[in-house]
Amino acid sequence: MKGTESSATPARIAAVDTYDIRFPTSRELDGSDAMNPDPDYSAAYVVLRTTEGGHEGHGFAFTIGRGNDVQVAAIDALRAYVVGRPVAELCADPGSLYHALIGDSQLRWLGPEKGVMHMAIGAVVNAVWDLAAKREGKPLWRFLADADPAWLVSQVDFRYLTDALTPDEALELLRRGGRGADDRAAELLRRGYPAYTTSPGWLGYSDEKLTRLAEQAVAEGFTQIKLKVGADLEDDIRRCRAAREAVGPDFRMALDANQRWGVDEAVAWTRALAEFDPYWIEEPTSPDDILGHAAVRRGVHPVKVATGEHVHNRVVFKQLLQAGAIDVLQLDSARVAGVNENLAVLLLAAKFGVPVCPHAGGVGLCELVQHLSMFDYVALTGTTEDRVIEYVDHLHQHFLDPVVIADGHYRPPAAPGFSAAMKQASIDTYTYPHGTFWAADAAQAAATAGTGTTAAGAPGQDTEVPV
Repeated sequence: MKGTESSATPARIAAVDTYDIRFPTSRELDGSDAMNPDPDYSAAYVVLRTTEGGHEGHGFAFTIGRGNDVQVAAIDALRAYVVGRPVAELCADPGSLYHALIGDSQLRWLGPEKGVMHMAIGAVVNAVWDLAAKREGKPLWRFLADADPAWLVSQVDFRYLTDALTPDEALELLRRGGRGADDRAAELLRRGYPAYTTSPGWLGYSDEKLTRLAEQAVAEGFTQIKLKVGADLEDDIRRCRAAREAVGPDFRMALDANQRWGVDEAVAWTRALAEFDPYWIEEPTSPDDILGHAAVRRGVHPVKVATGEHVHNRVVFKQLLQAGAIDVLQLDSARVAGVNENLAVLLLAAKFGVPVCPHAGGVGLCELVQHLSMFDYVALTGTTEDRVIEYVDHLHQHFLDPVVIADGHYRPPAAPGFSAAMKQASIDTYTYPHGTFWAADAAQAAATAGTGTTAAGAPGQDTEVPV
């Protein structure tokens, strides 16, 4: 690993700084769906600072507003495991920290390996991978693709997995997948990675806005859009009809119910929308209901079933695959315990031959997950067939290395790291509750209290907010 420290004074992690960053996306209904009508897209954000004073590691857990302070507190609870660790050793073996963090028995009791603590571990572990890639001078996708397959296997936790995937099988998948990697990396740089957009489909948008954004997606080179459904069937039929008319008969259109339905309802509702030729139905029921997903899949065929953004860990993904419950696996870069666990998920999907179409959108999820899909293409599965990365066109301007979309494709990041670093001005503005935006918002609300008027930009109002 590259670094600036001398052998006499090895650089160490000097500080773990955390921030509660929230954006008022609920005021434009960006991100709205049947289960989450008023999300304020947020990041429990972490920065690993080092004694070498150069590279920093950046990571975050994505939430949608209230509770982001709880997520920050969970990251804070991990600080003692990180501060003081030698940087070179940490970056040479991120798995060592992963194991230490999931192995704290008292914190593990809060999961185990799921929920707020697991997401906190993911934020910290991802920050380590960001730091490691920066020290190597490579974007993370290239850092992973160039890595020795045996080392990558050493980063995967195979506990609970070996009935479905053994280390030897994983090593063979990576060795086989690495053949021709240089040619695929060149093709990736030339063409990019296919994307689909959810931007037209938020449930709170008017039909006019849906139609305009759907037509725009076609013009911009996307080959798939996604609509939120599940609140009202008649509304869904009307919106699906408008979207299908906007994009034409041969354009892929996916649907996302965001866990709204029980199993029987999911089957009946999806069949009612079948006339619009949906490509997949996403999160049709509880993300924990493996057998329910399998039943839905049988009941809605040939519509595909997709899920994964709320799947807790590699073990649940393993069972979804073993049960034949999904056609599309939608891993999330910040839901599980970071890159290490997502490597396990990618390897499982490759073993079972199920395409990965990651969940993105949110705050910075597009920035992160592009690296995982690009690694999968270059050095694991070797294909982008029936594979797309979700794209949502907001909040990218707050990142130092934002995603770039051209002709419906993600352009591969070139800057070293995991593309997770936010601009300091954005941190200063949107840190809750004392950042300049939120302080001014609170002052405005206080000034209008008791006057019988509504503060400009109050949640649910159609007021432009500079996010």
